[in-house]
Amino acid sequence: MPSSRRRSLDSPFAGSSTFDAESPAIGQPSGAYGPVFWAAYVANALTMIAITLMVRYADFVTHLGGAEGQLGLIVGVGMIGSLCMRVAQGVGIDRYGPRLIWRWSMLFFIVSLVAHVWINSATSFAIFAVRILMQTSIAGIFGASITYISRRVPPERMAEIVGTLGTSGFVGFLVGPQLGDWICGGQEIAREQLNWLFLTAAGLAAGGFVAVCYATRGQTVKSNRRQPPVIPLVRRYNPGFLLLVAVVVGGGITIPHTFLRTFAAERNIAQIGFFFIVYACTAFVARMFARGLFAKYGNRPWIIGGLALLATSMSLYLVVYHVWQLAIPAICAGAGHAILFPAIMAAGSTRFPERYRGLGTTLMLSMYDIGNLIGAPLVGGTLHLARLAGWPAYPVMYSAVAGLIGVMAAAYWWQTRLVSQPALSKVTPTSEHASDRRQTEVVACAQSSIIDR
Repeated sequence: MPSSRRRSLDSPFAGSSTFDAESPAIGQPSGAYGPVFWAAYVANALTMIAITLMVRYADFVTHLGGAEGQLGLIVGVGMIGSLCMRVAQGVGIDRYGPRLIWRWSMLFFIVSLVAHVWINSATSFAIFAVRILMQTSIAGIFGASITYISRRVPPERMAEIVGTLGTSGFVGFLVGPQLGDWICGGQEIAREQLNWLFLTAAGLAAGGFVAVCYATRGQTVKSNRRQPPVIPLVRRYNPGFLLLVAVVVGGGITIPHTFLRTFAAERNIAQIGFFFIVYACTAFVARMFARGLFAKYGNRPWIIGGLALLATSMSLYLVVYHVWQLAIPAICAGAGHAILFPAIMAAGSTRFPERYRGLGTTLMLSMYDIGNLIGAPLVGGTLHLARLAGWPAYPVMYSAVAGLIGVMAAAYWWQTRLVSQPALSKVTPTSEHASDRRQTEVVACAQSSIIDR
């Protein structure tokens, strides 16, 4: 078989070349930062604002009579949908195209938000079903949007274009929690305020859907990519202990997004938006500062350092009693998240050959979802059991999580102490696969910029 034909079958981007048929403007000077890109940017920004409004989801569960244990269970079960979407995402996008997946995911996201208005019990089947639908939709939205935009430009401009698109995620972190504080202001939150929270998020998502329709206008051409043998490849190239690290980190970074509101309420702090302002700004600065240093020093020191920062942030919640003090754990949490996510993604996905790098990226993202699936119920259960035992719930929980992450940092250091990990800048890809490698690594980086939550 000719080498060009063999490469087209094996490459993760086979059947969806840079000049994709779904992108009529491709190859033109306006194809990079033209109307399609900015429509996608607006769509992602509006979607992220809607998603970050859900930092007030704890108020909704509390209003329905659910405690932290039930909140953790709902959030954890919801991640089942995200995991299922991760499994089906690559096949669906390749078979039906990112345009169709993106549009339908946006519609289901809107439906899931509006459906919360009619939920009246924290233990009903409906709340779990709607949460699963919401998480499934979010996974589909970002997977399809990244794929669609990354196919519109030649490889040498992909880092630039997708990195710019990724800044839309920071817009969500800066705006969403502030808007949530405004809608749900006050010590006593009424059901009407919660309904407006979900309807506002749905309205923002509807605006995002309009932008998606504009960005994806035109004809859709199905792809006929050959699917690789997934299970044998995962067994052969699995990143080993790093998978467990990703699970722990996935569970750790979801804590402020899920339980910060209930923690703040216990300490009579009404507004939590300040935390996410500091978190987002710190994460942005840390990401920009470290982006060139990953290649210089390799991923290992950043994983160990990021785990240390994440563990430290958990212990620093214990000193918070006023709004301004939320900045103390936010700085460490934002910095740790910023350097951990890309380092773990790169270290795990690059264990796979270049032609299967997309599979490696999906595997690592799935580990984060598993961390959320396990972590949220475990944290909620810890809070519940601590209260039953008469112990201070949040100090016990934060201390336990900090200890677990600290142990994981030490274990990872020990496991990798004898492993030689040269800096990425010293590794030169072969000319045959250089383009494919750039594409897969840029998509992984974009996932870390937009999807990391």
